[in-house]
Amino acid sequence: MKKEREDIIYGRHPVLEALNAGSPIDKVFLQQGTRGEFEKELRNLCKLMEVPFTIIPGAKLGRMTRGNHQGVIAQLAAAAYQKTENLIPMLYEQGKTPLLLLLDGVTDVRNLGAIARSAEVCGAHGIIIPQKNSAGLTPDAVKSSAGALLRIPVCREKSLVNTVELLQNSGIKVIASDLQAEAYLHELTLTEPLCVVMGAEGEGISEGVARKADVRFRIPQAGELNSFNVSVAAGILLYETMRKRMGV
Repeated sequence: MKKEREDIIYGRHPVLEALNAGSPIDKVFLQQGTRGEFEKELRNLCKLMEVPFTIIPGAKLGRMTRGNHQGVIAQLAAAAYQKTENLIPMLYEQGKTPLLLLLDGVTDVRNLGAIARSAEVCGAHGIIIPQKNSAGLTPDAVKSSAGALLRIPVCREKSLVNTVELLQNSGIKVIASDLQAEAYLHELTLTEPLCVVMGAEGEGISEGVARKADVRFRIPQAGELNSFNVSVAAGILLYETMRKRMGV
């Protein structure tokens, strides 16, 4: 018999109760065709709590649990998401020179986990992800990170473009990885308050975010493949940043 998942809440009342209580929720799935007051209340609560809301066929819900889901399932997050606007002043108050990662469209939980592991080891202060089109704080992601995702703040934001503007207005330089850039990573200073933007493999960084970046850079490579895996690229840039900040 299939073991019941421990990272989900199902049923109309339990899901609404979890949202109202502010429980850390990664996303909510609602059965296709659901209408009425419950659908409106659920949608409004998800919007208020900034929880991604997805409509899927009932058959998919049935594969997620053997219980009576009543057309709705909430996937729990392994930790509470934070807000960039709260994290930045806290870092300055602690006397730190911010080093943040903004992941634009990284949907593979293993990549997110590997990036978080490198980020924690290299002294990064937080990871920023979008509400949609992104891996989140799921148990698989936490496992892939060797627990790093429980040790480093993860901020989930509705608009990455607005978040970039917030970072820049807070004195944080935003640099973006771009295969077509002229500047190389090792040519950058990297010691100032910094946010590094990494995009999904193949698609890269979204156009709106790329336009907002202060600087675009690329990592040198000798082979003929298009690029490094995003988690490998993140590890390289985080190590280079750590090295320069330590003066070694």
